[in-house]
Amino acid sequence: MYRVNNMIALRLPETIEKKLKELSAKTGKTKSFLAREAIIEYLENIKDYQIAVKRLQNPSRKIWSLEELELGRDLEG
Repeated sequence: MYRVNNMIALRLPETIEKKLKELSAKTGKTKSFLAREAIIEYLENIKDYQIAVKRLQNPSRKIWSLEELELGRDLEG
């Protein structure tokens, strides 16, 4: 459960507001809930992206390709 500590106000383009309102009606979730969840997911994705870029720029160990991972090869070596 979230505790409200800080609040922000956002101005959204009408098209986004309309989509948010429609999704809210379909899901029964408030527009605030949906916006908060979208922001949280976006921030997590940005953090993951930054970690990935940092690791690619400064690899400290072997980097496996997607093909290697999908084939389930021994990844210890």
